[in-house]
Amino acid sequence: MTTAKPSTTSTSIHPAFDWRRVAYLALLSRTLDELEEGELTPKGLVKYQFSARGHELGQVLLSQLLTHPHDGASVYYRSRPFMLGIGLDLIDALAAGMTKAGGLSDGRDVGVVFNMPSSGGITVLPNAADVGSQYTPGVGWAQAVRYYVDVLREESWDGAMAVIFGGDGSVAANGFWSALTIATTLQLPVLFVIEDNELAISVQGSLQTPGGNIARNLSSFTQLRVWDGRGYIPAETATLVFESVKHVRSGAGPGLLHLVVPRISGHSSVDNQAYKSSEDLRRDAQRDPIPALKNYLVPALMSPQEWEELQARARREVQAALEEALARPEPEASAITRHVWHDPAHPAQQGGPTPSGVTFPPGSETPQPPDPVRINMVEAIRRTLDAELAVNPRALIFGEDVGRKGGVHTATLGLQAKYGERRVFDTSLSEEGIVGRAVGMVIAGLTPIPEIQYRKYADPAMEQIHNCGTIRWRTANRFAAPVVIRMSGGYRKIGDPWHSVTEEIAYAHSVGWKVAVPSNAEDAVGLLRTALRGDDPVIFFEHRAMYDAPWARRPYPGDAYMIPFGLARIIQTGDALTVVTWGAMVERCELAAKTLDEAIEIIDLRTLQPWDKTSVLTSVRKTSKCLIVHEDIGFGGFGAEIAATIAEEAFEYLDGPIMRIAAPQVMTPYSQKLMEGVVPTVSRIRRGMERLLAY
Repeated sequence: MTTAKPSTTSTSIHPAFDWRRVAYLALLSRTLDELEEGELTPKGLVKYQFSARGHELGQVLLSQLLTHPHDGASVYYRSRPFMLGIGLDLIDALAAGMTKAGGLSDGRDVGVVFNMPSSGGITVLPNAADVGSQYTPGVGWAQAVRYYVDVLREESWDGAMAVIFGGDGSVAANGFWSALTIATTLQLPVLFVIEDNELAISVQGSLQTPGGNIARNLSSFTQLRVWDGRGYIPAETATLVFESVKHVRSGAGPGLLHLVVPRISGHSSVDNQAYKSSEDLRRDAQRDPIPALKNYLVPALMSPQEWEELQARARREVQAALEEALARPEPEASAITRHVWHDPAHPAQQGGPTPSGVTFPPGSETPQPPDPVRINMVEAIRRTLDAELAVNPRALIFGEDVGRKGGVHTATLGLQAKYGERRVFDTSLSEEGIVGRAVGMVIAGLTPIPEIQYRKYADPAMEQIHNCGTIRWRTANRFAAPVVIRMSGGYRKIGDPWHSVTEEIAYAHSVGWKVAVPSNAEDAVGLLRTALRGDDPVIFFEHRAMYDAPWARRPYPGDAYMIPFGLARIIQTGDALTVVTWGAMVERCELAAKTLDEAIEIIDLRTLQPWDKTSVLTSVRKTSKCLIVHEDIGFGGFGAEIAATIAEEAFEYLDGPIMRIAAPQVMTPYSQKLMEGVVPTVSRIRRGMERLLAY
């Protein structure tokens, strides 16, 4: 339901807030924006400026109520007033916009793309500049709060909440609606704060949501409390902020606070607002919250002189911070590749198992099968998930149909019955929501294991996937997000364009992701356990054809078995030809080689990021010939990366062309006959081997 707008006739000062600090922070934020807009950006010292002028009041008020040590905030590029309110260093705030070393990202990200690890207080999740991408990580944090309280029984998390900030344009984004569904169906402790300046750059709010007011549209949204008001009227804003936070923190369910605010400046420093009429500009000026705040506090709480002293203090402190920010060095270009991956000597400050103090039993690279019975790959994956849920109480599995059904591939069969619906649970049908919430959970210290049923289904989540992989790099090792995403792909008995996509190259190319492609049950166990105990995000590909393939069956290698990423397996040795492959093609290459009376060396890469360059180059220097076989499209595929590396680092050893056998530039067809022209067959692989052996 929607609350009535509070009366603005009362002259009493709301007692829940430190109004002198509210005034100071609002003036500080305004002074920063005016300095950047009027001086630093024209001089080229700030490259890209996003002003918060007009947005200060509600944000500063909210910052005073988010005091729980496990509160989380998911912000956006106009959230600097809030950041200042919760402790963003003024020097860092200026230095970030000037691309100086240190601070929020060490010059790697836009100055208003914020993050803040917890130092005993609120965590600001690493946000991205993609509009709407902040929502599902925010509800992931809120779900983590519930998990800590309800499952792990950690009383210190009781009463914590999440707040998610966004503009009116972002309510049209997929992430907003996915997060809203998650928050309401699960009744999570999260407050959505929509700052409505009635424009998304120049697009009118009526084109973002019917009628231009998301609060009115959601007034009948089941299990969501909605507040609607003017974010430039101090008494009204204070009442709305206080009531909404109190509601969510009490455990009464999620809320949405809609505040109409003016956008006094352009969308960014390159936007001159030529699309605004003179009436629009006049209206925004009249809605400015700074004069309204002064009228609210002077003389009821302070004298005109006190207000002037606060203004002067803000100017002095901004100027002093500017001098220190200007003195900071530029970031070192030679260090640009640091923090892509976990460094055991320098772990991230927050996110994943290591900063959370999670420890695991010792692992082993030696298989120790408890019995010789061969099991299929899907059972091996299920047993590994079972074992890791048992040793890590922070691990939880979720996705579509993973609960009562046990997964569309049966990889989670029986796990919900064993570990409960809070640890193995079904989600709404939104891959964006599945991956996005996992990011919020892992930042909170959990070990989320989301499942995407098929590679093609991951398309709506690609924004979250790409952003997740770069979190460590973008925050200069402040945060890490070691999410392990399981997904299947590839042909089975038949194919089709929607369930048979592989496209490993998309993830190998995505910054910060490790990529595993096991071909058999034993490797699936070792790689999955390594992923689940690691500190980097992993895409774990499970090939549909190998789930129950007799060739892929192996004895279960034990609950300690782990395989280092980047270590290939030599399937068979030889000196006549090197064959490099992975996934379902390993079996086909082995079958093709058995038909030839030649010493062919077959290398199963097992992981594509990182890949075992050393083993491949060593083999090629021995055999002088190389055939690369993969199921994905050949054009721009991962085989091209391998071929380029061989050509660059082992060219003088070659005694024939580097050959690739892969799919043509089409999708996998439904017809089994047509599929023979797409997925490399044993006969096609044999012909490639024969051609190279003839050199």
